[in-house]
Amino acid sequence: MTNLNHYHVAIVGSGFAGVLMAIRLRQIGVADFVIFERGSDLGGVWRENTYPGCACDVESHLYALKLAPNPDWSHRFSPQAEIWDYLRTTAERFGVTGQIRYAEPVEHARWDQATSRWQLTTPQGSCTASHLVAATGALADPRMPDIPGLETFAGPVFHSAEWDHSVNLRDQRVAVLGTGASAVQFVPAIQPVVRKLTIFQRTPAWVVARHDHPWSPRTRALFRRASWLQRAYREWLRLKREMMGYGFWHPGAMRFLGMLATHHLKSQVPDPELRSKLTPTFTVGCKRILVSDDWYPALTRPNVELVAGAAERVTPTGVVGADGIERPADVLICGTGFRVTDFPFAPRVQGRDGLLLSDAWAETATAHAGTTVAGFPNLFVIPGPNTGLGHSSVLMMMEAQVEHAIGAIQHLERAGGGALEPRPEAQAAFVAEVDRRMAKTVWVTGGCQSWYLDRGGRNSTLWPGTIPQFERRVTRFRPEEYRVGHV
Repeated sequence: MTNLNHYHVAIVGSGFAGVLMAIRLRQIGVADFVIFERGSDLGGVWRENTYPGCACDVESHLYALKLAPNPDWSHRFSPQAEIWDYLRTTAERFGVTGQIRYAEPVEHARWDQATSRWQLTTPQGSCTASHLVAATGALADPRMPDIPGLETFAGPVFHSAEWDHSVNLRDQRVAVLGTGASAVQFVPAIQPVVRKLTIFQRTPAWVVARHDHPWSPRTRALFRRASWLQRAYREWLRLKREMMGYGFWHPGAMRFLGMLATHHLKSQVPDPELRSKLTPTFTVGCKRILVSDDWYPALTRPNVELVAGAAERVTPTGVVGADGIERPADVLICGTGFRVTDFPFAPRVQGRDGLLLSDAWAETATAHAGTTVAGFPNLFVIPGPNTGLGHSSVLMMMEAQVEHAIGAIQHLERAGGGALEPRPEAQAAFVAEVDRRMAKTVWVTGGCQSWYLDRGGRNSTLWPGTIPQFERRVTRFRPEEYRVGHV
C-alpha cells in the first residue's frame, strides 16, 4: 500500500460492527471503502474465542443482523463456530469480503486539519480516508490478571480468549482464575477430562438457567418457508428481553429474578457449604448475569474444588488462594475478562489539535449518541461508550449506531464534504442524560464493583434504557447537533 491510496471510508475491525458498516455503505452506493483487520480472517470476538463450550448467551434469532436473518440456527443459543460461520457467510453474500485487508492493523490514525482527512498508518504503508469507523469491539483485548508470580509458573498459561489448543488437558491438574461468562462455559466442557480442576472465585455471580435446546429440522424448515414467522419470533424474543431488562433500570423489580436465580442454585447445588460460596451478596444484575445449565453441576463433581476469594499469588507449581494454601497445578487458565473500559484502540487515534482519544477519555469515555466524539471529526466508534447492554442483543445497538454514521456521511456529502463532529454542548447534554438515568440503575445501586465501571467509578459501558429508546435517540442523524465545515 502506498501513501497515494485514499478511501472514502476506512473501517478498523471486521467483526459484526465492521461488516455491518461495510454492507450498509454498499447499499447506499458507497463502494470506496476498506476494512483493516489485524487477524487472518474476519469475525472479531467470534473468531478469537475458540475455547471449549464457547457460545452466545443471547438467543440465536436475536443475535443476527436484521438485514440477514438466519432460519437455520442449530440451537436456541448458538455455538461460537456457527456464529463465526454466519458472519463470514453474510459478509460474502453482501460482497464485502474483497475489501478486507487481513493481517494489517492500523497502528496510528491522525486527523489532518488542512485536508480534512484521516491519515492512517499500517505495517504495509499509509493511506488517507475521509471517514474513520473504529469498529474494534469491546471484547477485543483480553485482560490478563495482575497477580504476583504469574510469569514464574512452570506449565502452560493462557487466557480463555487465546485458548491454546495444543495443550492436552486430559488427566491434568488445571487451575482456573475467574468465574465470569467465559469460565461458566469452558469449565463444564473441560471438567470431565481433567484430573483435578481448581477454580479461584474472587466474587460469586448470579446465574440463571439457560434452557438451551436444538432446533428441530421441522422448525428450521418452517422458518425458511415462512419468513414472517421467524420475524415474529424475533420480535417476541426482543419484547421478552425488554421486559426482563425492566429490573436493571428499576432495581426493586429484581427481587423476582433473584428468587429464580436462588432456586436455580438450590436445585443444582445440594451442598450448603458450596452453595454458600456461590451465593452473591449484591443485587441481581449489578454484575453481568450469567446463563448456564451445567455450571453448577460441574462444580459439584468430585474432581472440582471451588476456592473462595481471589488467588493471591502463583508459584512455579501451583496457585496460592486467599486462605494461604497452595493448590498444585499443571496448567493455568485465565478467565479474567477483557479491557472493556480501556478502549485499547484509543491511544492510536489522534484528533483535532493533536489530541489523543485516550487522553480525551483519560477520566472516562464519553461520546455523543455513543458514536461520535467532539474534537475527532468524521470519527465513528461502533460500539462506543454507553452502548453495551445487560439484557439483550448488542447487535441492535450497533445497527442503530451504523444508521447514525450513515446519516452523518450522507449529510456531509450533501453539504459538500469537509469535516463533521458533534457540538460539545450536544455531546455534554447526551452524556448528562445518560448519567442521570444511570444513577437509578442496579449497576450503580446494586452494591458491587463490576467491569462495567471505569477507573473513575463511572459506568461508561452500558446504556441505561431500552433498545427502542436508544434507537429513537440514535438511529436518525440530527444535523442540528453537529458542526460541519472546517471545524
